[in-house]
Amino acid sequence: MDDDDYVYDEASGEWISAANAVAANDGDAVEVRDSVGNLLADGDQVTLIKDLTVKGAGQTLKRGTLIKSIRLTGDAQEIDCRYDGIKGLVLRAEFVRKR
Repeated sequence: MDDDDYVYDEASGEWISAANAVAANDGDAVEVRDSVGNLLADGDQVTLIKDLTVKGAGQTLKRGTLIKSIRLTGDAQEIDCRYDGIKGLVLRAEFVRKR
């Protein structure tokens, strides 16, 4: 980015330099932690620590089930993930442990 690049900041309603916008966005990152306090990131693998009934899917995910390639949602307690046969699965971070 050049020093003369500017972006519109919707929160303040002003034009700010692109470098300042990048620095401001880094501070907004939400820390998502698993059941034992490990920091989670996009792409991590997690294991369920409890049997969970999935609403609408008619199935139960058993304790110890491995969930691959999670995505953070911006909420401190929710992670988005995929599992065979279940679309749009969102899990609470308190029910998973980083692998």
